[in-house]
Parts: sequence; structure tokens; C-alpha cells
Amino acid sequence: MSESGAASTTPVQVKLVLLGEAAVGKSSVVLRFVQNDFQENKEPTIGAAFLTQKCKLDDKTIKFEIWDTAGQERFHSLAPMYYRNAAAAVVVYDVTSSSSLEKAKSWVKELQRQANPNIVIAFIGNKVDLVQPSSASEADESSNTIQPTSSEDSDDSEADDATATPSNKQSAGGAAKDRQVSKEEVAAYAEESNLLFFETSAKTGEGIVEVFTEIAHKIPINDILSQGRGTTGRNTAGRNSSSAAAGQANNNGRVQLGQDAQDGKKADCAC
Repeated sequence: MSESGAASTTPVQVKLVLLGEAAVGKSSVVLRFVQNDFQENKEPTIGAAFLTQKCKLDDKTIKFEIWDTAGQERFHSLAPMYYRNAAAAVVVYDVTSSSSLEKAKSWVKELQRQANPNIVIAFIGNKVDLVQPSSASEADESSNTIQPTSSEDSDDSEADDATATPSNKQSAGGAAKDRQVSKEEVAAYAEESNLLFFETSAKTGEGIVEVFTEIAHKIPINDILSQGRGTTGRNTAGRNSSSAAAGQANNNGRVQLGQDAQDGKKADCAC
């Protein structure tokens, strides 16, 4: 195999961190993306959990190394260890909690002040299933996802168990709550702050794959490749310093991130 061919099959390791107040659904967002699963009564994260997910973007394979940090204030001082040298961050708030929005904004300020200056930040409002009924639009979204990548495409033994947006059948009713955070208000804030913005439901899967698809498109892959043959290099510090957390929650998979569609629209993951 030529060097260029080998390079195209070597996963590009991308460090990604999740930040946000406790109980906004950070772990559920990751679990939905990596395992296509949702646990109604998930235990709070202690310190941080580590998961991985492989995705195909055009002719490259991206390996997201995801650090899911604890939201409790007593763990705040540990956060810099996880977002240091991260290529991307997902900052999560709860659309039914205005206080979680303020905390999320404070995380954005901290990242912009202390993290990698080129970090891609996705700002997401989770738990929209609590404030809106199921609609036909969810079926429309699921029909736009492309088919799963065959496991034969994998050159290792890791499972291909990542997620696509589930269908309406997976939507489950929950106790309805009042929306406390305006989508329009946050969209304006995100545009002003140069953030990616999504509203999601880890419970139904709405918007989850789209978040990671857009992050993958925005990450400067060629810059990462030039730094160290497909790895983020300095990201290994976080992995080594928290190997215990990695051991307790290391889940692997693969998703397909489609090429740009016509008219500038980007395809979703196929998982």
C-alpha cells in the first residue's frame, strides 16, 4: 500500500470534551451517539468518563476521543485537564433550565480564554423532548440519514454500533415542562460567539448525530494530520492522566459522515 493510501486509512484522533451543568444530559448525549442507547435514570458522572467513536468523513476516518466531564461544581477544577488541547467541545444546557444556560455560557467564556484558540465549540440545548410533542418532522429527519457502513470496512475488531437519528417509534412521552430558554435567543448568542448551535434530545435521538457531523466538518483535519500523522499529539496528556476513567467507559464504534451534498448541504452520519 502506498504511503498516501495508508495515511487515508489511519484514524485521525480528535480530542473532544463535553461540558455543562450537572443533569443537563451530557452523558446521555454521548451514550446516544456512541451506542444508540438511552438510560432513563443514569448515574451522575464522577470526574470524567472516556468513550470513543470512529466516523468516516469523505476519504478519512475520524476517531473522536470523547471526555464526558462531571457537571458538579466540585469537579470544576479538573476540567482544564480535559479540555486542554481539545480540538472540539460540546457545551450542553437544558432548555427547561435558564440557570443551566448561564453556566453553559460561562464554560464558553472559559474555553475561549484558556482552551485551544482554534477549538470548535458546539452549543447545544438538550431535552427538547420535554417541551415539544412528537411530530412528523422527526420522521423526515430520520429519512435523510444514509445507510450504515458495513462492518467489512473496518480494519480492526471494534464494533460498528454508533447511532443514527431514531424514528418516531423510539420517542417516548415524558413529563412536559415549560421551556425556559428561547431558541431564537440562543441562536443569536451562538452566531455572535461563533459557535455551532443545535437543539437536541438524547432521549429520542433528535439532533445528536447532526451535532457530531457538523463538528467533523468544521475541524481542521489537514492541520491535525500535519501535526502528527493523524493524531492530535498533545491530546495524549489527557488520556494518560485519566486512564482509570477510560477503563470504566470505553465504547468503540464507527459511523459514516457523508460527503457534502449539493447546494452546500451536509449529509448526516449513517450509523
